[in-house]
Amino acid sequence: MIAIEAAFWLSLLLVAYVYAGYPLLLAVWSRWRPRPVERGGAEPTVSLVMAVRNERERLERKLENCLALDYPPEKLQIVVSLDGSCDGTAGVAARYAARGVEVVRSERHRGKAAALNSGVAAARGEIVLFCDARQRLDPGAVRELVACFTDPSVGAASGELVLLDDSGGVAAGGVGLYWRYEKVVRAMESRVHSAVGATGALYAIRRELWAPLPEDTLLDDVLVPMRIVLAGRRTVFEPAARAYDREAPPELEFARKVRTLAGNFQLLGLLPGLLSPRSNPVFVQFVSHKLGRLAVPHLLIVLLVSNLFLLEGVYLVFLAGQCAWYLLASAGAIAARGGERPAAEAPARILQRRQRPT
Repeated sequence: MIAIEAAFWLSLLLVAYVYAGYPLLLAVWSRWRPRPVERGGAEPTVSLVMAVRNERERLERKLENCLALDYPPEKLQIVVSLDGSCDGTAGVAARYAARGVEVVRSERHRGKAAALNSGVAAARGEIVLFCDARQRLDPGAVRELVACFTDPSVGAASGELVLLDDSGGVAAGGVGLYWRYEKVVRAMESRVHSAVGATGALYAIRRELWAPLPEDTLLDDVLVPMRIVLAGRRTVFEPAARAYDREAPPELEFARKVRTLAGNFQLLGLLPGLLSPRSNPVFVQFVSHKLGRLAVPHLLIVLLVSNLFLLEGVYLVFLAGQCAWYLLASAGAIAARGGERPAAEAPARILQRRQRPT
């Protein structure tokens, strides 16, 4: 019984640390030893690289958005890397060649990582900025992001993804609420040293720090920044550089979370140095943020199972709370899907295929 009680309390404390204790630690740390970023008004040459597959309905709107950005046109190269598009996306991209958009085309679908490799190979800017076709960029996003590179310690900079609800306002519940929590954590990590990853919708790096990605990479927006951190530079979060997207429905958000978890496991194999306190300057942040999130589902199982053997006193209160939580979560998921049965094969498809550009 002592072992069961120990398992219960240890799992409870670890879950509490990941979601509450770690942010509290960051809040104290970022006030005690902050590392501000030196920002400037320089205008380095920038290559905006976008990996695209079948985005015929979105690409024209995105390219108009990119061409209207508040940055000198002669210093902004726009590269669209097509990844085996078969829905007319190539024709949309070709129409913008006369307006300076450069198109790199692959007839075969190879995955987002390969498309990014091809796009960066064509990039000429001092700064390479990555974005997706889906999100709209704020007019000042490029200028705000590149201002961070005035600081020589900065090797990568991540913008902020703002999720919008159906009315066009900032999403306040569900996914939107969680994402706001996540951005607060990233901002504090950045003030301490580096954010543990970047926002895939909008992030930039120094061109000389780029290294080609393995073609089966699931999370380029984590692998690229963490490579840079291991190389001795910082990855900072810049909330003034914004990209806007609609809040995803629950089934798509669940699929993204599956891919994110799988990508984090893959990251450990690609960058084993992340597990070394000597080589990883953000070891505490990485373990608390990334590895902690990987451990939480298993800890929750231990918490529930151990609680089933502890049915007296305060343990009954915890068990009732857990049961109520899972019942409410299940009811919310069913209501969000309109009573439809979720597509059970979706997570499997994500784990089996390479990440596709969005």
